[in-house]
Amino acid sequence: MKVSDILRVKGHALYTITPEDSLADAARIMSEKDIGSLVVMSHGLVVGMLTFREVIAATVRNGGSFGTTSVYRAMDDGPLICTLETELDEVRRMMLDHHARYLPVIENRQLVGVVSFYDVAKTVVDRQNFENRMLKAYIKDWPEEGSKHTEPNFP
Repeated sequence: MKVSDILRVKGHALYTITPEDSLADAARIMSEKDIGSLVVMSHGLVVGMLTFREVIAATVRNGGSFGTTSVYRAMDDGPLICTLETELDEVRRMMLDHHARYLPVIENRQLVGVVSFYDVAKTVVDRQNFENRMLKAYIKDWPEEGSKHTEPNFP
């Protein structure tokens, strides 16, 4: 399974902000949209990632207020990224190894989506549920030798 499979189900909704915007505006957008991250864009390119983690850290550094802090002063300017072809297992490893909750998805230098830890976890659980249903159906329909169809005989 690849990132493209996750985005096909999730959709490609993108929420972005510029480095020059205020941290207060970023927090307001994140609250209004009920999202945990914003991709920071400048001149059509991803230049950073702003998550609730960076917002909280910047607010604490500023004595508990946003003040006049810009997104640029708070953002992660070196976010991990992935592509549509990145395998799900690689995304999981990247997120776990780097404690990343959000990965921008880049294709041909363009932002095409964001994958969250929630998206990855949901995909894994959905895949496991599907496999479990298929295995249960297979076992239930598995005929015993010499009969057309009987239920399995479990002790």
